Amino acid sequence: MNDETALQQPPTTVDGGRRLLSWLTTMRRDQPIWRDDTGSVHVFRHREVAAVLSDPATFSSDVSQAAPDDVPNFVEGSLAATDPPRHRKLRRIVSEAFTPKTVAELQPRIVELTTGLLDEVAGRAEWDFVETLSNPLPVTVIAELLGIPVADQPKFRRWAEAAITATNEAQVGEAEFHINDWVAEQLREMQDYLLSHAKRRLDDPTGDLMTRLVTAEVDGEKLTDNELFSFAADLLFAGHITTTMLLGNSVVAAHENPEALAEIRADRSRVPMFIEEVLRTRPPITLTNRLVRQGARIGEFDVREGGMVVAWLLSGNHDEEKFSEPEVFDLHRDPNPHLAFGHGIHFCIGAPLGRLETRIALNLLLDRYQGWGPAGEGPVFHDAGGLFGVSQLRLTTTPA
Repeated sequence: MNDETALQQPPTTVDGGRRLLSWLTTMRRDQPIWRDDTGSVHVFRHREVAAVLSDPATFSSDVSQAAPDDVPNFVEGSLAATDPPRHRKLRRIVSEAFTPKTVAELQPRIVELTTGLLDEVAGRAEWDFVETLSNPLPVTVIAELLGIPVADQPKFRRWAEAAITATNEAQVGEAEFHINDWVAEQLREMQDYLLSHAKRRLDDPTGDLMTRLVTAEVDGEKLTDNELFSFAADLLFAGHITTTMLLGNSVVAAHENPEALAEIRADRSRVPMFIEEVLRTRPPITLTNRLVRQGARIGEFDVREGGMVVAWLLSGNHDEEKFSEPEVFDLHRDPNPHLAFGHGIHFCIGAPLGRLETRIALNLLLDRYQGWGPAGEGPVFHDAGGLFGVSQLRLTTTPA
């Protein structure tokens, strides 16, 4: 066992993922199933990750019991943190808003928003991609879906940052939230705002997603206030943060893989394949936790009821047994069964929307610029465990 394997706390992606990817490669080779010093069991190969995600009866997504009592529980009604049969019923409430047909109908508005945001930096040789496009675009789209006024959208960005912090302040592998005072304050403010907005929709229903949430019934009962809050917060997180990181990762990947960039510039029909390979190599979420509902055995390890399993999506996406030359960015990889959006019943409901926003943004960037690259010292990556994406990305651009 070398020093990388001996690490009890995995590296973050703050260096662009180099150390983490090296550690994951070592773990797949030396300890593909590993118990850390907290007692949590980590799985690193594609087949075990997919198996854990496919078995919610044994490996539960419901971690709501780990939320502190003194702050809003923002996972109770979350699709990502709910098990069957309630998960299926909750998912039906919003499924129509995220069907391929419904999402495709958003294309003109997403083009309009993206064009307007890029117009704001027209003529500048250097600008920040996160500040200009990858942050405001997804938050505007999800806020409009929920019927949130444009003037209030900056609050959503602040709350999304709080959600990142709340989700990732816990040590990897622990089924417990550690929430600081600032995050707790943001969550309370977000809860008050969203519930007030929901109550207005009861009096003045429209066609937006919040109206659907407040009028929906599950087993003959309306969603509770906390379920409404956590459902909306989940959409904010899933619809905003992950797409923000996918957009940034796509721009970085395009710069780092000039042959692939030249190919999609020449043939735009290959942009979707490019996005899938970005999702495989740089998934916005690197891991997901599951609570053990009933004792099970994974490899040589017994996992006790109430214990934690950490499923490494990023590692599964780089598994040598599943992908040929996994460290190579291959635009023509087909099939590409990556795990970036999860697997099984908890597959991300917002995946079509995230893909659409990224495809539109990349095509408009290719229209406007003949080239781009990181300015200064390069991209700044999030240092929160579990996330893979840029928090700052200043670009030098050359007009087409």
